[in-house]
Amino acid sequence: MKAKDQFPILGLNAFRPALEGDSRLLYHEIQGSRLIEKPHKHDFFVFLLMEQGSGIHAIDFVDYAVTGQQIHLLFPDQVHRWELGADTMAYQLMISRRIFETFSSSLHFSFLLYQNHPVIHLAPGIFQQLLYEFKAIQQELGRGTIDWDIIHLRSQLIAQLVCREAENKFDDMLIYQAKPVLFKYHALVDAAFKEQKSVSFYADQLHITPNYLNILCKRHLHMTATSLIQNRVTLEAKRLLRASDKSVKEIAFELGFHDLAYFSNFLKSQTGISPREFRGEL
Repeated sequence: MKAKDQFPILGLNAFRPALEGDSRLLYHEIQGSRLIEKPHKHDFFVFLLMEQGSGIHAIDFVDYAVTGQQIHLLFPDQVHRWELGADTMAYQLMISRRIFETFSSSLHFSFLLYQNHPVIHLAPGIFQQLLYEFKAIQQELGRGTIDWDIIHLRSQLIAQLVCREAENKFDDMLIYQAKPVLFKYHALVDAAFKEQKSVSFYADQLHITPNYLNILCKRHLHMTATSLIQNRVTLEAKRLLRASDKSVKEIAFELGFHDLAYFSNFLKSQTGISPREFRGEL
């Protein structure tokens, strides 16, 4: 795949051009087979509630098997593609970044953590709760005069129900509850990984020693503190290589590498292939 063929970042207006700015939410039903062959990004949040279905949904280069009674989460700047089977029946909420961020701050954790768990299998009871809220939003959007406060409240309830399910299912949520300094480290890395790649920088921000931060990461996350930084840099490199039209050199500079060869060696050490090979240019 050549760089010039890369997909742009899609906004809500791409799905309904008449939308005013980024101040709205879209509801969409998916019936039957669907194919997104080339990965792309959105600048909005997506809740995809699967009633039934088959196929693959790839999110940030991980393939997730599609089945019934799942919720799929897709965040701005994540790269995704899918191949959904003919038996698919799904309900999709596309929420602008501005609206989503007004209520996501009230959740137990930043949604940053849930990017590691973008597909959640649901028990029948919680699936029916979520389906009810999705349908209620659909009905409200169909009214002549939409009450956006109701839409926002129902969207927030969906987010809270999803978060509760994730926290009950995934052990790392309990770890971040017990060791909030690790969550703060995770958030700091996500905010500053392009400029700061030293464990010492983050340890200083957290008012602990680099050695202690490394001990915490090894004990509770089963990786070194440096690995967490490297994993975040690698993920962003993959996203940019697959879903932007920037040159490899531009991507290297954006990620804080001032030497193209060093960036190439870094990515190859992390993935086993060079940036050009990952992009499909070789």
